[in-house]
Amino acid sequence: MVADLTPVLDSGFQPAASWNRAYRTKVRESGGDPLIIALERGQGAVSVYEATILPHTGEFISLNNRYVERALKFLLWQKGGHRITIAGNPLVADHLRGVYSPGGARAFDCEFMGERVYKARFAIESVPLEDAPRCSEKAAPLGRHFDGCRIGFDLGGSDRKSAAMIDGNIVFSEEVAWDPYYQTDPRYHLDGIDDSLRRAAAHLPRVDAVGGSAAGVYIDSEPRVASIFRGLTAEQFESCARPMFHRLRERWNNVPFLVVNDGEVAALGASMALGDNAVLGISMGTSQAAGYVTPEGFITDWLNELAFAPIDYREPDRYDNVPRDEWSGDIGVGAQYFSQQAVARLLPAAGIDVPSAMPFAERLSRTQQLLSGGDERAHRVFETIGSYLGYAVAHYADFYEVRHVFVMGRVTSGEAGDIMLGEARRVLASFSEHAGIGLHLASEQDKRHGQAAAAATLPALEIG
Repeated sequence: MVADLTPVLDSGFQPAASWNRAYRTKVRESGGDPLIIALERGQGAVSVYEATILPHTGEFISLNNRYVERALKFLLWQKGGHRITIAGNPLVADHLRGVYSPGGARAFDCEFMGERVYKARFAIESVPLEDAPRCSEKAAPLGRHFDGCRIGFDLGGSDRKSAAMIDGNIVFSEEVAWDPYYQTDPRYHLDGIDDSLRRAAAHLPRVDAVGGSAAGVYIDSEPRVASIFRGLTAEQFESCARPMFHRLRERWNNVPFLVVNDGEVAALGASMALGDNAVLGISMGTSQAAGYVTPEGFITDWLNELAFAPIDYREPDRYDNVPRDEWSGDIGVGAQYFSQQAVARLLPAAGIDVPSAMPFAERLSRTQQLLSGGDERAHRVFETIGSYLGYAVAHYADFYEVRHVFVMGRVTSGEAGDIMLGEARRVLASFSEHAGIGLHLASEQDKRHGQAAAAATLPALEIG
């Protein structure tokens, strides 16, 4: 790694993009063998990732295992899947089967992808290269509907946004603070969302459609896993949270009502704002959200939960204070680098003292206030996150066909966003194969209206 591109507050950072680049160089020098990773999501959807690994002998075994395990981890959270097929190397498959098992290091991923998301047993199988499953991706046009009187909403961890739109013109938008994470009564969520809808509806002559976005995994407008409901018991989640948006639709006269992952809406809004496709949207707020619009302008059935995708390959036994995700238990994943948590984690290294009980949102606000006052310590915090971002985009581009990356969220507010993108562009320029990717920061109008307004365009009006 080039010395002057090392994150200023995190010298131990080991960019996945740099590690993989060095690995691929070693493959070219030593020769390699083909390997295919196929991920089945159900309903016939299969994603296929083709790689070349080192000869699986001697000292190369540990390198191969690390390379493929981290690649599978990324693919699981990018694409999703409960049935994994490793074609070309049964020994690698055996290693992965042990890691991604109820008793393995990636037990969280195994349980999450199996029972929680796809309601199926998680399995890793091995087949000869010639028997690898074929790719069968699914994508569909979604959003970009502007006709009629619409409401859009976006549910975050600290606020909920709503917008009212008439034939594509925003006539009302607002942001209301709330605290959904640890609420134990599901009526808090239901009544809060309904309140935002009613406040927006007061500015419309009628309501023809409602679209929404929220963090988590959503299938058919049902949350399968969603952090805003983490305070509910498993029974409450199944009986109250999963059908919540269907019940809201009933309250609103069964108009077209569609809710999807907030990252997908972020990417959709970015695509509309840029007037182009092949867009990866990244939102930095309470956690990291992401979404993707294909070169054809479609939204896929992928998860795009990059908060859990690894971007830092440092090894825990070599460094102190390795960033570890408190939910999955894994290290080096996006949520610890592109969120309020990232800011809070970097404050001690920057020499900024805050009370230990101060919430992350307040630590972010405090740091941004210091930045606006010219505090160099705060500048280094956002410079470091910008460096992370540049390396992460280079890594993301190995998995996505992307022409633009659109960045938004509370962490990017004010001067912080410009600092971060400036440093990210400097880092990305060192990867010649990805240097043409455009990095864009959401405008103030996008930040105020963008997510909820884009969500409003999700449902198509029913004809007849």
